[in-house]
Amino acid sequence: MVAGGPAGAVSGATPRADLSFHGSAVLTGDRVEVRLTPRDAGPSAVKDASVRLRWSVALAERQELPAACARTGERTVVCGTGALAVGRAGRTLRLTVGLRRAASEVTLEVEPAWNGGVSDPDRSNDRLKVLVLDTGDAYAF
Repeated sequence: MVAGGPAGAVSGATPRADLSFHGSAVLTGDRVEVRLTPRDAGPSAVKDASVRLRWSVALAERQELPAACARTGERTVVCGTGALAVGRAGRTLRLTVGLRRAASEVTLEVEPAWNGGVSDPDRSNDRLKVLVLDTGDAYAF
């Protein structure tokens, strides 16, 4: 028996939100340009979130990243997305990272670093792996 409320009531339930990330990546020599837009399909809004970008090759020692982004490892950058309203796209992140050396291809992994404490019932659209070839073409995800 549960005390403190009517039968079937759920108190303290974790809010749910379906986060997704869409964008593109372009590899040219030793530079990767990334454009990424987060989206929240709900049912709850997300007060704040961040996305982790991990490359298959080491990044150059020096990086000029947007204010919302920070390098967190040899191959990893985390960027804040800010609050995400239900049914709307968040602000688009644009960043260019330098690689330690030119590469013919890199794999970019995209995943939430922090989701504002919500539970995401569909993890298939927020954890992505993208193969990006040094063609100068944009590879969409």
